Amino acid sequence: MADELFRQVGRKTWYKWSIYINVILFFIIGLFLYLLVKDSLAYAREGGDDWLFITRDVAAISIALALVFFQLFRNIFIIMRRSL
Repeated sequence: MADELFRQVGRKTWYKWSIYINVILFFIIGLFLYLLVKDSLAYAREGGDDWLFITRDVAAISIALALVFFQLFRNIFIIMRRSL
């Protein structure tokens, strides 16, 4: 069922969605970078059990960056394949 949905979406529509997805991912990266700095400073000042919040921030940044790099390398591969 999901395969049929992706097959019906045209290339131009997919490229437009891809741009929106990347913008959302960059906002997520920015938000969690801010939270990472804030939580790291709180952990450095007060200590305690704030390491869980730091781990949460690092995990969210890692996942978002992995998705961004996946799309980057996929698009580079498509460009290289088309240019040959």
